[in-house]
Amino acid sequence: MEEKEIHLVKRVSKELGLTYKELGEQIGYTEGNLKKAVHDNRTTEQLKKAIELYLKTLKLEKTINETEEMKKQVRTFMKFISE
Repeated sequence: MEEKEIHLVKRVSKELGLTYKELGEQIGYTEGNLKKAVHDNRTTEQLKKAIELYLKTLKLEKTINETEEMKKQVRTFMKFISE
């Protein structure tokens, strides 16, 4: 199980195109803490939760942006049909 959690750190960093330093800045960890967790093949539940919450935040931000774009399109359409 720990190995899977460590792969979470590596996978998320790679998927998001972030260095450990950049990922750490986003989730409140230092680059050193992330490197140590990977090197020692250990992680904490707090680190796992921080990464999960960060991923959820990114997903929600994407959804919000998509919704705002859709609202703009609907407004444009409504304006067009009312003319």
